[in-house]
Amino acid sequence: MTTIAELPPGFADKVLSAQSTFRSVMDAMARPGSVQRIVPGAGTPDRMMRGTAAIALTLFDHDTPLWLDVRMAESSDVLKWLKFHTGAPVVQDTSIASFALISDGALLPALDRFALGTSEYPDRSTTVILQVERLDAGRSFELRGPGIDGAARLQASIKPFDLFERLAFNEPLFPRGIDVVLVADDAVVAIPRTTRIVSKGS
Repeated sequence: MTTIAELPPGFADKVLSAQSTFRSVMDAMARPGSVQRIVPGAGTPDRMMRGTAAIALTLFDHDTPLWLDVRMAESSDVLKWLKFHTGAPVVQDTSIASFALISDGALLPALDRFALGTSEYPDRSTTVILQVERLDAGRSFELRGPGIDGAARLQASIKPFDLFERLAFNEPLFPRGIDVVLVADDAVVAIPRTTRIVSKGS
């Protein structure tokens, strides 16, 4: 059993690392489909990528209910690390989660189970952080929407394979909906609720 002293560390420099990570995530949100890098500045528990750990340390706190997929939820190291470093409460109900951590895309629940926000408070929705295999190789996707000059091309190895088809449910919900952040090691790509896939290659 892992003790507190044996847990992977948080940021060595909390302020600078959190600022850098926040800037990377905001740049990714502002330019959907673009690959941004997070400078790893923290240890990572088992089943959590370096980018995911940095985002957790930056964005999670005791006021951000967190839902974990089964693979992460069954890891005592992940639970202890999150509790010790972020204080974020882990919840069982997807519909009240501010964030969802998905270590394996095959375990992604139906997206309409998450919080979708309201017309008055569209920000009260779940941001899904999905770990994927690659964000520099794989299938080719063409994305359009706010923050994209014309079209953006993303090559990625993603599970579930029909993620973008699933995200089409966002379109009639606007301004409500789900935002997704894809993480592959220290690389991140944001797919806000306003982004649409217009074509895809093999």
